[in-house]
Amino acid sequence: MAFPSKKKLAAVRTKLEKAEGAQLLSPDATPLEKLRYEICRQFVIYQREHGLKAKELAKIVGVDESIISKVLRYRNDRFTTDKLMEMLAKIYPKHRIALKVS
Repeated sequence: MAFPSKKKLAAVRTKLEKAEGAQLLSPDATPLEKLRYEICRQFVIYQREHGLKAKELAKIVGVDESIISKVLRYRNDRFTTDKLMEMLAKIYPKHRIALKVS
């Protein structure tokens, strides 16, 4: 296997410059930010456990693929906590949410 050409590498770099990766949780995150991050994490876990593509998960949740893509990349600042919980209830309709204070 040959190393990619300079042209191919330049094209990949250009594409990656515009890509949004997963947003990390700040070390000084507020309790609300931690909650929202955990909700998004549950979507990632569900997607992986069920072998779903973002498009398939979006259909289950009943939202556009662009919305679920943001959730899967932890871009939770774009949604209210209520909306995230509403979407989570679509994939876990019979589960209860427990609050742990530590």
